[in-house]
Amino acid sequence: ALRSCDLRATSAAGGVRETVLFLWKLWAGDRGSRMSRARVYADVNETRPREYWDYENLTVTWGEQDKYEVVRKIGRGKYSEVFEGYNVSNNTKCVIKILKPVKKKKIKREIKILQNLSGGVNVIQLLDVVRDPQSKTPSLVFENVNNTDFKTLYPTLTDYDIRYYIYELLKALDYCHSNGIMHRDVKPHNVMIDHERRQLRLIDWGLAEFYHPGREYNVRVASRYFKGPELLVDMQEYDYSLDMWSLGCMFAGMIFRKEPFFHGHDNMDQLVKIAKVKGTTELFDYLTTYDLELDPQYDGLLGIHAKKPWEKFITNENKHLVTPEALDFLDGLLRYDHQERLTAKEAMRHAYFQPVREAEEQKNRAASSHGEEITSVSDLSS
Repeated sequence: ALRSCDLRATSAAGGVRETVLFLWKLWAGDRGSRMSRARVYADVNETRPREYWDYENLTVTWGEQDKYEVVRKIGRGKYSEVFEGYNVSNNTKCVIKILKPVKKKKIKREIKILQNLSGGVNVIQLLDVVRDPQSKTPSLVFENVNNTDFKTLYPTLTDYDIRYYIYELLKALDYCHSNGIMHRDVKPHNVMIDHERRQLRLIDWGLAEFYHPGREYNVRVASRYFKGPELLVDMQEYDYSLDMWSLGCMFAGMIFRKEPFFHGHDNMDQLVKIAKVKGTTELFDYLTTYDLELDPQYDGLLGIHAKKPWEKFITNENKHLVTPEALDFLDGLLRYDHQERLTAKEAMRHAYFQPVREAEEQKNRAASSHGEEITSVSDLSS
């Protein structure tokens, strides 16, 4: 069932990555066509104590609800209502997420994941967990981020801004993946950006889950426009690479100024929309690799579509954002085969982010040399 790997590469680094993927697929193929295992961080949870990932046995320590006051409603979702809040004990703003009635297991999972990721780069900081004494309704208290709605912000972003914020988001994704956690709901609504401070936070960990190799997961996760093909074809043995497809959809929307990029009217139409861009031959290759079958309902819907070159989506309005390296990066994310997608760490090394890496290195050098100067001044005064 192992198909030949596409060994085209636009760079030496790309060539190395494709060769590694080819060897990985040979190894995976030897173990059976249905087998799927994360290419990175596969055994993180197996090497940690059980209490790290066993959220069902978490004992929640509840804080004092009286410390917080609700100011105004700022959002709502399927599982919660979100408010701007105020910590009366230290006069600071916060965000209060009041959870709707849901299984205790799901609440414990979100709390455990947020606790495990506490202090992580660009991950929203959980400050407290409180519960109403009468109704027992739990609330999560988070740091405040002065977010600008993406529908307002994204059309104003420059080429460099997009590179910068996607790089910052990749830091958060690599951090959670390296800690054995899949976010499973990456989308613009869940990426808070304080543009004035150039600060990004990945929020809403309510669908996040611990990755264990060989485990079958619920495919009813992620928001429709950002669902990976694996979810749409009921491939339950997915991994961190699901987040990379979602990131690719988000990135495509940003550079092509087309939000959402894949605009399906339901889950079946979502796969059709993907196939019209990525091709049907490539979709069937993917299904063959993992011994998957399409729902018979697709028979009259899917049709036959050739793969479209990314250049087809360039317009006068977006051409300043669509560079060759942007398209190469996008192509590394939006792959049917989840094991062919760039990992978050690989993505951060891509040529597309060279200007961001250089600026970061320059900033670090300046901070380092400034620190040395301060040390030398204090030495002189002592």
